[in-house]
Formats: sequence, structure tokens, C-alpha cells
Amino acid sequence: MNKTKVRHILDEIGKMFPDAHCELTHSNPFELTIAVLLSAQCTDETVNKVTKSLFRKYTTPEDYLAVPLEELEQDIRSIGLYRNKAKNIQKLCQLIIEKHNGQIPQEHSQLVELPGVGRKTANVVISNAFGVPAIAVDTHVERVSKRLGLAKADDSVLEVEKSLMKKVPLEEWTQTHHRLIFFGRYHCKAQNPQCDICPLLDVCREGKKRMNVAKNRKTKEVKTR
Repeated sequence: MNKTKVRHILDEIGKMFPDAHCELTHSNPFELTIAVLLSAQCTDETVNKVTKSLFRKYTTPEDYLAVPLEELEQDIRSIGLYRNKAKNIQKLCQLIIEKHNGQIPQEHSQLVELPGVGRKTANVVISNAFGVPAIAVDTHVERVSKRLGLAKADDSVLEVEKSLMKKVPLEEWTQTHHRLIFFGRYHCKAQNPQCDICPLLDVCREGKKRMNVAKNRKTKEVKTR
């Protein structure tokens, strides 16, 4: 895909979602890290409901370690995989106390060493908490990137990230990450994308297919009447 098409995609998504942002409620890097860890296979909306009380009860890494694991599990019970996430939260808190003076490290390489923190989580934290340009690839970013041709259909998550890093200007990485999420979450949905009103239908392979299928279906319906 040439630079002109990439610019067209970025500009159109930018017009649709100029104020796209991280929707996980947090007030510092530590809270953001916990929130992103909890968000795996879970909606931001559900996480925010849980962290509203969670972040009042626990404000420091020491707080999370001062309660039995079972109590923390109950506090996040409504979140998927809560048992495993509770274990990772306590392990993470222990590690940042022992190795990072109780602070979330700012280096990507140190972040991914934390329990429950993968590449995506680390990218979200460094970009949103520390202002380091990064593109975190979640399900929305992956789906949209492949549909619009910003990545290949069979690319792995890491390959999608690398493809976007090559195509998108460095200073737009974080902004583009948020806008692609909003585009995928509120417009180009997994099951019912709004292809009929999409300004990017001209560059979307799947969108064109969906519209052709819909057109053919209508034609058949007319003929059978």
C-alpha cells in the first residue's frame, strides 16, 4: 500500500474519531497497568466498573499484597480469568517493589518482564503513561488493519504491529492506535460493520465483498418476487 492510501485512511479515521483516547479509567501509571492487565479478554466498560471500587481500596502495590489472594479474587470476580489475573497482580506488585522501588518501570523491556504484562500491555502503558510513541495491537486494531489492507490477512499480531509502525509516521503512532480502536469498536465491528456508510469502503477488501453479497441478495429477492 502506497503512502497516499495510508494517508487517506489515517485522515478519514481521524475525521471520524478526532478525540479517540484510552477508555480505561486511571490516574497514574500503576493504575493503568493494573487496568490493562484486567482488560485481557474483557471489555473496558467492565474493567472500569470494577476498578472504580478497586482503586479506592488499593492505592499502592503494598495494598494488593496486604490481603489474601482470595480477597483480591473476590474484588475482581466479575472479570474474566479473575483467578489468574489476581495472581498476576500480586506477583507484579511484589516484583515492582523488589526491583523498581514500587514504581512501574518506563522501559518496554522491563515492563514485559512483569507478570501478566505482554507486549500489548507494555505498549499501552509506555504510550499513555509515559508519552512514548507506540502501537498496541488488540483485536480491534488487528481486525481493522487487515480489513483496510494496512496489514496482510495472515499476519500475526507482531507482524501487524511492525506493518503499522512502517506505514504510520512515528509521531502518530499513539494517536493512530486509539483511532483504530475506536474505528473498530464503534464503526467497523467484527460482526456488523457499517460498510454502507463507511468513508473507507473504497480501500476495504472485506467491505467490498460484504456490499457485493448484499447487492446480489437484493437482486435475487427482486427476481423471486
